[in-house]
Amino acid sequence: MARIAYILLCHKDPEAIIMQAERLTATGDYISIHFDARAKPEHFRMLREALDSNPNVAFAEKRIKCGWGEWSLVEATLYAVETAVKRFPRASHFYMLSGDCMVIKSSEYIHNFLDDNDVDFIESFDFFESDWIKTGMKAERLIYRHWFNERTQKRRFYATFNLQKKLGFTREIPADIQVMIGSQWWCLRRQTIEAVLDFTRTRRDVMRFFRTTWIPDETFFQTLVRHLVPTPEIRSRTLTFLMFTDYGMPLTFYNDHYDLLLSQDFLFARKISPDAIELKERLGQLYAEKGVSFQISAEGPSLFKFLTGRGRIGKRFASRFWEAESTLGRDRELMLLVCKKWHVAKRLLDKIGEVTDIPTIAYLFNEEGTALPDLGGIQSTLGKRTRHRRALMRMLFDYYNTDRLVICLDPSALEFMQDFFSDRSMTRMLEIQCDFTDEYLTGHAIRIGLAGDQTPKDTLERLLPTIRRDIFNESDRIRDAGFENLGRMSQSAPEAEHVASIMTFLSINEEKAREIAQTNYLFSD
Repeated sequence: MARIAYILLCHKDPEAIIMQAERLTATGDYISIHFDARAKPEHFRMLREALDSNPNVAFAEKRIKCGWGEWSLVEATLYAVETAVKRFPRASHFYMLSGDCMVIKSSEYIHNFLDDNDVDFIESFDFFESDWIKTGMKAERLIYRHWFNERTQKRRFYATFNLQKKLGFTREIPADIQVMIGSQWWCLRRQTIEAVLDFTRTRRDVMRFFRTTWIPDETFFQTLVRHLVPTPEIRSRTLTFLMFTDYGMPLTFYNDHYDLLLSQDFLFARKISPDAIELKERLGQLYAEKGVSFQISAEGPSLFKFLTGRGRIGKRFASRFWEAESTLGRDRELMLLVCKKWHVAKRLLDKIGEVTDIPTIAYLFNEEGTALPDLGGIQSTLGKRTRHRRALMRMLFDYYNTDRLVICLDPSALEFMQDFFSDRSMTRMLEIQCDFTDEYLTGHAIRIGLAGDQTPKDTLERLLPTIRRDIFNESDRIRDAGFENLGRMSQSAPEAEHVASIMTFLSINEEKAREIAQTNYLFSD
């Protein structure tokens, strides 16, 4: 049966570390701790006093000061790993953790999982070919030497970096090494860890190379494992559930994420909020339980992003001065057709284009594939359309040689509505309020990645009220914004009300409005 030596790098919160160590060793596993030498001495004394008597707990024989992005993080990991290998000869697996990780499965489940999967779990993607690095330095992490910490010694970091670039002082990657990249949260078998340690003692050239790379904790183990272990014995994934925001910051889990975490195909989760006391207690109790079955689903990342985003309406991009000062044109009319059921809005939009001479465009800020004319590239991506929306709309008015234009928006696009209503042009909006059955909401959840075909029924039952409430909240936010020239068209209202709403929205006569209101199968799913 698998026996795990957990490798824990930490620097604060000694009470939580003590609880984590006691919990993880209570079922026969081990833990090797490196406590940052920068931390308070009294915190380290507290750890030693509480855990020295536990034979399944070890402390790294050498403590060093660690800094984000530095070689010191890899070095500290190696010290903890070396200690674990010496102290725990029965350990079959070594699992990398941080102080804010929590187990999200029972010990029984984890051991059975590792027994059934005789492989190494570590993200390991080609450094140059993959898109793992989204922003910032890429090749520069490797081909230049980095002696200083970018966060704490920014001036020295960039001075030495820029000098190397100016003088052309690049270096070669060791010829037999294919650099890989991935998450630092791995689970490796004993034979793999022993091979890595042997490699560090024999390949001093590779060790010198990685010592001056930038953020080596994302490349060192990932590269060495791929170099030393046959590909069929590697699963290029982490067993720790973690997500990052658009700004590169880890997402945090709170008390109400218990059910979500248990249903994910991971063994641990990071980061757990220090304030999530109830969550930690429940997960701690779960670890020692026997006979627990877990219904695993795969919608975790998108569902977590959805749930944690409720109620937060923010701007990703600051306003550009040329957009803030621009206008669509004082004499122009922009009409916003707002509807959560995109197919309903598109049917109405097509009919508007057929009955009137007003140019119409569907969800140009929501769908990449919306048909648009070539406007010099500004229309090419959703990102460009969003950042330069006023300039884009002005160009569309010019392209169609019109003073009137109808577009579709999703109800969540409150920022767009506020921007367009603040313009000196005339803006009107018609919100189409549809009925939503549970069947439709389930399909909606699957289409946008919040659920899958294998999502358990009870998970969906918890999810659907949240989605329904979110849709209603979007409508409430539109109402609370106090827009002028805002009309509503409810699915359950009689045709006469639909006609009146369309007449006001488009400034057309009753005959044309009635023809549009009678669009075939308008509200059908």
